[in-house]
Amino acid sequence: MPQEIMQLSNLPTFMMNGLQADYIIHDHANVKDVSVLSRITALVGDDEAKVDRNLLAMLPNVKMIAIFGEGYDHIDVAAAKAKGIVVTYTPGLMSEDAADLAFGLILATARRIPQAERFLRAGDWVSEAFPLSRKVSNSRLGLIGSGRTAQALAKRALGFGMTLAYTDAQANDNMPYRFVETAQALAAEVDFLVITTVGRDADIPVVDQEVLRALGAKGYLINIAQASCVDQQALTQALKDKAIAGAGLDAFWDEPRVPSELRTFANVVLTPHISSATHETRRAMADLALANLKAFYKQEPLLTPVPECQAAPEQA
Repeated sequence: MPQEIMQLSNLPTFMMNGLQADYIIHDHANVKDVSVLSRITALVGDDEAKVDRNLLAMLPNVKMIAIFGEGYDHIDVAAAKAKGIVVTYTPGLMSEDAADLAFGLILATARRIPQAERFLRAGDWVSEAFPLSRKVSNSRLGLIGSGRTAQALAKRALGFGMTLAYTDAQANDNMPYRFVETAQALAAEVDFLVITTVGRDADIPVVDQEVLRALGAKGYLINIAQASCVDQQALTQALKDKAIAGAGLDAFWDEPRVPSELRTFANVVLTPHISSATHETRRAMADLALANLKAFYKQEPLLTPVPECQAAPEQA
């Protein structure tokens, strides 16, 4: 008899095909028979899936949560561990795509590429020249985070002659660039501040009002990580006050709803959380999430438990 699992969010068709081949799937949003809840043994969702104590209390036999994504800040990992539940994710696969998008946003915001494209399409070039923009080559880049995405982005930046510095909880031997103790100190000395780290505490954003003030009127903020890394209200106010030069954003609170005010700023480039949105990477992520599920049910070592679950509980 196939195991019964619960789908927490929309998943790509190719991943759903893999799940349907091996499991009985129940959609979290459409469970009408409450007796199903006691038969669910695993949860599957993307990095926007939310799992809290209340949901876990309704699912007495769940022992595994498989996340299709690198971020898992919507999962109450402490509550899961307390119930003997292991959480897995799909790290390391999206770094190259995320670095590509981050550099694309740097270029798009500084050179105002979307604005220039709209200017041309509207026919405005006939009557006037497009305003000058900001040079990217040989500028100063600050990275918040020092993981795979930061390292991949640094390689791209070197090709543009950029000066690099980074901040993290501690210095990283894999980052042969200048280490700065805090995000605020880093922001004060760079032209582009890029968030590459994964946020884990929505109440303590990495970039707050003080960091934005330090970045200053000539600095740009780029976020291709998690929305929880940025105080979105403070960012909106900074853009309104022209306290920073602009922003390139791929993550937002309450996605897919993006505040209308953010959408009105002419110096902001917005993308719909597409940092890992390539066919190749999404398929690799799906394969890894499915492999974690298969390993769990075969009582084999899990491939990629989240750091908090590295010492995984005994599987049922």
